[in-house]
Amino acid sequence: MSASYSASWRRGNPRLLLLLLCTIWSTTGYLVQAKVHYHKWDISYKFKSPDCYKKLAITINGQTPGPTINAQQGDTIVVRVKNSLLTENVAIHWHGIRQIGTPWFDGTEGVTQCPIVAGDTFVYRFVVDRHGTYLYHAHYGMQRSAGLYGLIRVAVPDGVVEPFAYDFDRSIILNDWWHSSTYEEATGLASIPFAWVGEPQSLLINGRGKFNCSLAGPTAVCNATNPECSPYVLTVVPGKTYRLRIASITSLSALNFEIEGHNMTVVEADGHYVKPFVIKNLNIYSGETYSVLFTADRDPSRNYWLAVNVISRKPETPTGTAVLNYYPNHPRKSPPTSPPVGPLWNDTMYRFNQSLAIRSHPDHVHPPPLTSDRMIILLNTQNRVDGYTRWSLNNVSFNMPHTPYLIALKENLRHVFDQRPAPETYDYRNYDIYSVPKNHNATTGTSIYRLDFNSTVDVILQNANMIDADKSETHPWHLHGHDFWVLGYGLGKFDPEVHPKGYNLVNPIMKNTVALHRYGWTAIRFRADNPGAWAFHCHIESHFFMGMGIVFEEGVDRVGELPTSIMGCGDSKSSRRP
Repeated sequence: MSASYSASWRRGNPRLLLLLLCTIWSTTGYLVQAKVHYHKWDISYKFKSPDCYKKLAITINGQTPGPTINAQQGDTIVVRVKNSLLTENVAIHWHGIRQIGTPWFDGTEGVTQCPIVAGDTFVYRFVVDRHGTYLYHAHYGMQRSAGLYGLIRVAVPDGVVEPFAYDFDRSIILNDWWHSSTYEEATGLASIPFAWVGEPQSLLINGRGKFNCSLAGPTAVCNATNPECSPYVLTVVPGKTYRLRIASITSLSALNFEIEGHNMTVVEADGHYVKPFVIKNLNIYSGETYSVLFTADRDPSRNYWLAVNVISRKPETPTGTAVLNYYPNHPRKSPPTSPPVGPLWNDTMYRFNQSLAIRSHPDHVHPPPLTSDRMIILLNTQNRVDGYTRWSLNNVSFNMPHTPYLIALKENLRHVFDQRPAPETYDYRNYDIYSVPKNHNATTGTSIYRLDFNSTVDVILQNANMIDADKSETHPWHLHGHDFWVLGYGLGKFDPEVHPKGYNLVNPIMKNTVALHRYGWTAIRFRADNPGAWAFHCHIESHFFMGMGIVFEEGVDRVGELPTSIMGCGDSKSSRRP
């Protein structure tokens, strides 16, 4: 790379990078020979046919999914993003990367940065501080569902031995896909009368699916022989063991993944080692990543299906398929069987019990603090606000201010968002989670949760009935800037005087995304030890768009000088410099 080109990259804070490297060395015992990985991305719309149906998709350098980022723990990632969308802003979130020392590069429009406006270029620079499987995706409007997403794979440092063995390392990313545009979907969600996005037309495995072209309208372009929608093929050598990294970036669907005829052993979740357990199929929620091991030990004369099915919602989308190709069979040789249909979509206990089975590996337990300094209980409800359908937490539906929170907090712009405290709980003694809310009406708000730096915080997610009778949906919740301990799950109403006594404080798994099951509760604990402003939200794209999220602030006074590149919107317009 030429000196002039290198100089064009915005510089990170070398002191923070050095501090982070020292932290990695001290906590792992290994001195990381860190590298810098440069990526140059052009974000643009292209006509794509991932499920044979031609439509506009947001691409990175002309492709969706985008390129996989491969790195080693302690490396620095530099991504130069040019927004060529012409009429849209953009921002990219590095899902699962904690952004220690670089909270301004979390990529959350409205929380940590202003969006990258059409025609502009923005440089993200951050350290991948722990090994594992992660994601990146758009975090502006509902662009994630338009195709702007990809994988991040971070290897362990040299000399580190993982607690499981395998011959080959492979990855797949799962997604759901609509033929309508995100403009149509967002407009429907924000209209009176309310228009739901509906169920996806297809399920994609590594960006490939198969829509029944006979169902396409007379003006649609749908070509079942288009090579863009030929099934993804995973070729295996008989007798070998594979690590398969599985990531879900769905905008709506909870999925069940199965390798026909093969058991899988779960070994990693969201970058943390799991006490191994064997499954026939894996429930995976939007924003989650897993690693499973499987051995190619079946009849080698045939190929097998990889299958994904919708769970937790009544399926209206066909099974998504790919091919497990046993070498030397032809990769396009279709399996002789029908694709697996997965478990019953409404078997809540099956999904609940699999969540309970995920514990930390005995040799890699990070013990949680035994007590917390604060408990926040968040009731998840569907409501109306001035006639609009919204999602709310403790009867408040989240609105993003025009000036990002990190900028407002650091620059002391108190007028740009509501300074009143956000509600800590709800009337849990009297609220009936199984009934339609007696009062449909909620309010909107921009208040945040201010956390004492280095304090220990418990968050209880409580599910409840929606506006329609006998209906409660699964919500995957994602926390930016942190990993948290999953202390417990329950069905029914959480009782703060009873249920904490049953928390798993011995070997809880650490994650960054966790499921909240129907009519149930999920308890997490985290340390507020990463200075910045961090989003915590439902990872269903339409739910967050409709207000299902909050923001935590912690130690902003410890955050270094903000780069002016993140500014330029709201009250920060005058602060931006080229």
